[in-house]
Amino acid sequence: MTGHAPERPLLLVIGTGSRHYREYLLASISTRYRIHLLLWAEPGWELRYVASWTVLSREEETIDAADMIAAAADVAAAGPLAGVLAWDEARVLQAAKVAAALGLPGGDPDAAMRCRDKHLTREALAAAKVPQARSILVSSLEEALAAADQIRYPVVLKPRAMAASLGAVLVASPDELTAQFAFARDTTLPGAWRYDVGVLVEEYLTGPEISVDSAVHGGRVLPMFVARKQVGYPPYFEEVGHVVHARDPLLTDRLLLQVMRDTHAALGFTDGMTHAEYKLTAAGPKVIEVNARLGGDLIPYLGMKASGIDPGLAAGAVACGQAPDLSAERELTAAVRFFYVDHDDTRIGAVGFDGARLPQAVDRLVTFATPGAVVSPPPKGTLLGRVAAATAVAATEQECRTALDAAQAALTVTAAPAGVDLRGGG
Repeated sequence: MTGHAPERPLLLVIGTGSRHYREYLLASISTRYRIHLLLWAEPGWELRYVASWTVLSREEETIDAADMIAAAADVAAAGPLAGVLAWDEARVLQAAKVAAALGLPGGDPDAAMRCRDKHLTREALAAAKVPQARSILVSSLEEALAAADQIRYPVVLKPRAMAASLGAVLVASPDELTAQFAFARDTTLPGAWRYDVGVLVEEYLTGPEISVDSAVHGGRVLPMFVARKQVGYPPYFEEVGHVVHARDPLLTDRLLLQVMRDTHAALGFTDGMTHAEYKLTAAGPKVIEVNARLGGDLIPYLGMKASGIDPGLAAGAVACGQAPDLSAERELTAAVRFFYVDHDDTRIGAVGFDGARLPQAVDRLVTFATPGAVVSPPPKGTLLGRVAAATAVAATEQECRTALDAAQAALTVTAAPAGVDLRGGG
């Protein structure tokens, strides 16, 4: 006697992001879930992973979730939806609203908003006495100068609603703060939230900076990966690389785990994925920020390659109200490094790697910039100024660094000749 295998659960995924950064997640999720994709243009590379999709017409209106809720309700009417998932920072709040409207796990818009709005994060953590950087919200340069005097220099200026260190800058004097205030106030990305009172002046914490990607299920915080962040282009905080160890001792560090639990409890975040950043100060770990989504910059990919834990399947599980499988299969190290041009407003002719004789530890070589694109290094370029990236997987961090050095040496970036139109080029 033979039977039919049960149909895979239907998971609503809102947006996909860049193929370079997010395809591996969609690929993993598609092995266990049928995916209905909600997006703002006809799918292309996503087609091989999705069962169905809905194209919404107003991409710019990312704050209003009404269109998403209506589209999701139509999908649910045709067959039961098991969960809702988003990893785009600009859409995590809307995903929570969709889940709430449909009565699905992760449907807590208030908790998502406390992560999305960095000022609300600070207020919630302060009320619970969770260790963090001192922070003052300001609306003007004059208020920023007064706040910096109160906190004492050096201080960090950062936008209230950005991520990936965008718009963050270290200033050591009133003159530097005056020169950099507009940078923190005005840095934005498509779909980013805008506030009339939108700049935070914060205490500068010293010590190594890390991020922790966790699955949160029924209030339990389950850390998957610790990434050791590498920052460049001072006084800005451009994230130029990350290193993930499968058996990082911080994954079992009692003090860090307690701060993580207290952080999520203070934010009321009980179900979903989080990417939280901490400074390891002399006084112990302190919270930098919390994002209600999987990390970017290929950090979850590094964790998957290093440990075997699948972040896409973990995210799918908690989105559907199930405990994730976080069994590690490997004990390796993985790292990523991002590459930039040297000069502002560089018009790209070609970007490529000479793959000959690269060490075996080199895992992926990715080019972001296309012929004809005009890119700049930070601060003008921020993460959009990246022209390429390389990842490495090996037994040790030093082997990864050696492999990434070799990849960097193999990278060639050619500027386009003046007056030549390359926009139609490959």
